[in-house]
Amino acid sequence: MQFKLGRWRLALWTKVGLAAALVALADLLLYDHTPGASLGLFTTALALGAALVHPALRRDRRGAWALAIAGGFALLMIEDPGLLAWLLFWTALAVAVLSARAGTHDDVWRWFQRLVFAGLAGVPAPFLDAKRVLGRGAAPGRLRRTISLIALPLIGGALFLSLFVAANPVLEAGFAAFRLPELSIARGLFWLLVTIAVWAAMRPRALRRPLPLAIRPGLTTSATSLVLSLVVFNGLFALQNGLDMAFLWSGAALPDGVSFAQYAHRGAYMLIFTALLAGAFVLAFLHPGTPSAERPLIRWLVIAWVAQNILLVASSVLRTLDYVEAYGLTGLRISALTWMALVAVGLVLICVRLLAGKSPSWLINANALALGLTLTLASIVDVGAISAAWNVRHAREVGGGGAELDLCYLAGLNDAALVPLVDLEQRPLPADMRRQVAWIRSENMTELADRQSQWRSWTWRGQRRLDTAASRLGQLPTPLPPPDQRSCDWRSKPQPLTAPPQDGT
Repeated sequence: MQFKLGRWRLALWTKVGLAAALVALADLLLYDHTPGASLGLFTTALALGAALVHPALRRDRRGAWALAIAGGFALLMIEDPGLLAWLLFWTALAVAVLSARAGTHDDVWRWFQRLVFAGLAGVPAPFLDAKRVLGRGAAPGRLRRTISLIALPLIGGALFLSLFVAANPVLEAGFAAFRLPELSIARGLFWLLVTIAVWAAMRPRALRRPLPLAIRPGLTTSATSLVLSLVVFNGLFALQNGLDMAFLWSGAALPDGVSFAQYAHRGAYMLIFTALLAGAFVLAFLHPGTPSAERPLIRWLVIAWVAQNILLVASSVLRTLDYVEAYGLTGLRISALTWMALVAVGLVLICVRLLAGKSPSWLINANALALGLTLTLASIVDVGAISAAWNVRHAREVGGGGAELDLCYLAGLNDAALVPLVDLEQRPLPADMRRQVAWIRSENMTELADRQSQWRSWTWRGQRRLDTAASRLGQLPTPLPPPDQRSCDWRSKPQPLTAPPQDGT
């Protein structure tokens, strides 16, 4: 018993020391600084620390894979830190440190409970562990023995160190430059939050018995009612899809009083809600293995209905693309298109579950996998740069078939729009617009260069943007407008097109 207690204390103090080092590292890298690659360095150190104090990860394949994925997200934050990558990192790290205590074939529902419990229980965990250690350390004479053990090394070490500092100018200069961090309420709160987060990775709280997925019997109705419902639904969806095929997809003439823009831009999100409602109907009334779900007629009607729902989603995508063509591309519209694709995948999975007799856990796991892959891709892709490049390439001012360019939107994208702005500046533009583009580009470039000059806020993606912009600008950038005329709204009087300045002219 005494041996086990000693091992527990050694492991605990190892985690305490590592947690203290990570808190100090977070203070050095992150406190009161714009996060950049420093966030990736901290999360990489945290992942390595978790691997060090959890030796079970070496024997747990799932935990090792989760830790490797967490390391990938940490490296991604060196490329360009973001909230999504940060959340995915913590999710993967939590799965890694909890994996050894979880069942081999647990589903996403059980893991969801574990992650929520670990997050909530991790808040008071440092205080509870501190109370536990202090309670065990209150034995008579233990404090006296500890002091007598460390007194001589501390006093002797301090004495010799002071002599060496007095005799060595290098050590003297180093100690003279050393400053303890200034204490403040904000810094104390930062340390507290980091301590809670780090300690949750060092000593995670695991939910012992997560609740299984409780599937109640679905809503019941007669097979005849289901057949009639599916026939009616298929007919209504066929009407809507037929109108979309006639007017939206083929471009046929619309009735008087209805413009193509009105037809295309109206109801995209409502149609997605309709598809979700259809999926909920299938889940509620048709469970694999039930007599109704096994009837061939009902199966074919469900397949036809799901196919029509997917066509409905495709029409919603086309509506959104038409909206993009008319008003430009934004990050929210890219997110909407991605969401529509996920809805289509979910509908297909619902149909597969019904036809193949899969369990509810399979459906949840499959949808979670699709969502996880989508979020991972979203954390990697630079959505702002994609939307900025598309808007510049299709802008009406440069001869494209898109909408008029919204310079205020590009300015709001900050350095994500830097390279597209440089490309825009190189094209023939109205004189006023060219000067405003140059001003916005100059502001973004100056701000990015300032961040890149600080090692904590430096990012790999930012450096590539800065290098690309500098190489494309050339030697003679466009003169900036006067300070009182700088605005992202450049439209005033019509101006003749002016060519970009050429080197040597």
